[in-house]
Amino acid sequence: MIGLAVGYQLAAPDEESFVDLVAPFGDAVAEVFFAWPGHASGRSPVGLENGRLDAAAFERFADDLSRLRAMGKRLDILFNANCYGGEAMSVALEEEVVRILRYAEEHVGGVEVATTTSPAIAWMIKRQFPTIDVRASVNMRIGTVAGMAYLADRFDSYHVRRDFNRDLEHLADLKAWAEEHGKKLVLLANSGCLRDCSGQTFHDNLVAHEPEVAAAENMPGFMPYTCWNFLKERANWPAILQSTWIRPEDLHHYEGKVDLVKLATRLHERPHVVIGAYARGRYAGNLLDLMEPGFSPLLAPHVVDNARFPADWFQTVSTCDRRCHRCGYCAAVFERALVELR
Repeated sequence: MIGLAVGYQLAAPDEESFVDLVAPFGDAVAEVFFAWPGHASGRSPVGLENGRLDAAAFERFADDLSRLRAMGKRLDILFNANCYGGEAMSVALEEEVVRILRYAEEHVGGVEVATTTSPAIAWMIKRQFPTIDVRASVNMRIGTVAGMAYLADRFDSYHVRRDFNRDLEHLADLKAWAEEHGKKLVLLANSGCLRDCSGQTFHDNLVAHEPEVAAAENMPGFMPYTCWNFLKERANWPAILQSTWIRPEDLHHYEGKVDLVKLATRLHERPHVVIGAYARGRYAGNLLDLMEPGFSPLLAPHVVDNARFPADWFQTVSTCDRRCHRCGYCAAVFERALVELR
């Protein structure tokens, strides 16, 4: 079975810790990825209160990392913001990353992996922390052999561009090159993002500058998220099935194609449900509830019933030509799987 990498959540003091949530899944969870509190990443920063670090939250965070290491989980730290502004290749950024990694070494036993969108950060970590596996973020959208080769001196492993998730032949080509060059491949299985999303760069940049964006007077009525704006129209809902996610039941098809499967759970309301579904390889319920973003509120009171997918689903979508505007297969499956709850 392919190992899972899951996204860490910092629990409130009166809630079950993420460590205890992960423990029942045993060796199915191989890695835990996390962002450093207060540091820009591909998602909202954690551990902030009124713009400052919460000392008690940080203590829980560091203790969780230590416990995860004691359980044998590899730790993957994220420096994967899409933009670092004017400091993108600065000594100040280098010093901040080094400080964080040194702290992790001294207080939680260090990290095995560092995932970044930045060739500058990757270059620096390779020079100063040669034992760390430097991994290219999924937000770099690397999906070809050429794309991997260009930065082979900076990265030890790559998240595959999610738009190729259902192209097994292409993944096999990437895997062959990776093995020949001593690299690893990682696949993000439960992203709800639209395939080939033309708004991703804008969205990722907003997230990287979230504190500044939140403090600004922003355009009233503007919807910054392309997916939520597009899916307001009922006619566009089949695009959800044309996206990049993989059903838990189909994960076994990726054995030998990738080395690790990542699950987006850092912001998910029920991460244990997501992890459990992919660890077991099956799920009964609203498929949208496994995704991040999942669009469940947008489609309510409708759900996408995972049990109503046809037997030929994976064979069809993993061999199609991706010209969705000429094909009605996903639209037909969508209408079959869509159920209105009363």
